[in-house]
Amino acid sequence: MQTAVLELPAPAANRLRRPSWRDPRLLAGIAMVAAAVALGSWIVRSAQHEVPVYAARHALVAGEQLHADDLVVVGVRGIALDRYLAARGAVATDLVALRTVGAGELVPRAAVGDGSSVDVRSVAVPLQAPPGRDLQVGAVVDLWFTPRPDADRAAGAPGARPIAQKVVVSEASSGDGAFTTGSGATVHVLVPTAQLADVLEALAADGTVDVVPLPGGVPGSEG
Repeated sequence: MQTAVLELPAPAANRLRRPSWRDPRLLAGIAMVAAAVALGSWIVRSAQHEVPVYAARHALVAGEQLHADDLVVVGVRGIALDRYLAARGAVATDLVALRTVGAGELVPRAAVGDGSSVDVRSVAVPLQAPPGRDLQVGAVVDLWFTPRPDADRAAGAPGARPIAQKVVVSEASSGDGAFTTGSGATVHVLVPTAQLADVLEALAADGTVDVVPLPGGVPGSEG
């Protein structure tokens, strides 16, 4: 008996084809690489780009009107421009400092504005000696009142007491200028209006008002 053998066709080998430039997957890969390169280049250029902003030439205190001579233009990199006073054109004539800005510091936008929002008043306090370097403009100090020693004072009467804390020096005289009181010097401090009555009463009372600098209270100082 003869057996018929069926001959099946041999399977055709799949050949690898070179990718075509029209292959969507290839095009998508090229686009992703190009986008990554462009993004990296933009980040590098942005980091190297300097933005001109204003810095304080000297210490600025609350209520002080800003002039061009009070500021210096510096170029900085990698900062949020909307947080600082940009050096674009002339300085507005109606800008005042709303709080202390140390010498050399970048001027934050929130630190300048309309003078009507400044809730402090400058008060002159006489000193018994010329002010030291820790009583320069912008320094933070406490004011203490010490009544004159008097044996007839009632028992339990208060002695030395603070009358204003963490106020800012706006001006200091060495004793030979227009703000001299008697033979001593004078320092001007910015007193919040809520504490103004206590300070003025202490200055008019029979006693001494002392200006006590706070440690590290000099703006722009090192350490």
